[in-house]
Amino acid sequence: MTTTIGSLTVGPHCLGTNVFGRSVDAAGAARILDAFVDGGGDHVDTAALYGGHLSETYIGQWGKRDGVVIATKIGWPDDPTHPGLKPETVRASVDGCLQRLRTDRIDLLYTHHDDASVTVPQIIDTLDDLVRAGKVREIAASNVSPERLTESLEYSATEGKAAYVALQPHYSLMSRDSYEGPLAAVAEKFDLAVFPYFSLAMGFLTGKHRPGVEVDSVRGGGVAQYVGTERGNKVLAALDAVAAQTGAEPASIALAWLSSRKQVAAPIASARKLSQLPALLAASSLKLTQSHLDALTLASA
Repeated sequence: MTTTIGSLTVGPHCLGTNVFGRSVDAAGAARILDAFVDGGGDHVDTAALYGGHLSETYIGQWGKRDGVVIATKIGWPDDPTHPGLKPETVRASVDGCLQRLRTDRIDLLYTHHDDASVTVPQIIDTLDDLVRAGKVREIAASNVSPERLTESLEYSATEGKAAYVALQPHYSLMSRDSYEGPLAAVAEKFDLAVFPYFSLAMGFLTGKHRPGVEVDSVRGGGVAQYVGTERGNKVLAALDAVAAQTGAEPASIALAWLSSRKQVAAPIASARKLSQLPALLAASSLKLTQSHLDALTLASA
């Protein structure tokens, strides 16, 4: 199963690399990337900010560019070197990404976070220039309001500029409110491919994090917001029930649920160990029944 996004075609798996440079070194990153591609993956997601630029650097050092769609993100407001989306910042950010990734073009470039101090025409015009220059193939957005996303897409259509083809929202069984509703409606109206981040709720949806259980995780602090809560307990119970019926791991089930949602092309999920990859790759072949999907949807409501 593949999805066409503008001039790009991607499969049902997207490897997140925000752990590269934090809990995964260059050698480990190369092993994970090799195993991901060997397992059928063809879409890698990174950002200028990840690992203090090391995520992009490790991917560039890995160097296996052909047949792999590489997405990166620029414009995080707290980026110490290139914060925000002012035209000169965007251009400098992209040049830095190209250098670190050791490539001549970025397949999919996201604005990592909207910048209200910059007008929509300024942002889109700058991105359009980068597309026309051949430095970027397609553009996309993350952490953006429905109103600004709509304004951006309408401006692109009216002015004949490059247009966002994808959206990267925070979306999972444990985080539905920020995407479902107006933002999802915009994605559907403009037929945007959706690639959710934190699709496993920082590891909570693997089923490892439970009350009284200590887990070796770099995201333990973030996961703590879900452990032992009424909603968290309901979701884990639903995952356990589906796992008992299907034999699949909770992570695979959680990703398969996301993949069943409208406009979702592939959930983004990261791995810091090779042993974590099989559950991520198994999600696309997992066939959940409608009753399975309904149970998960109800538990996470």
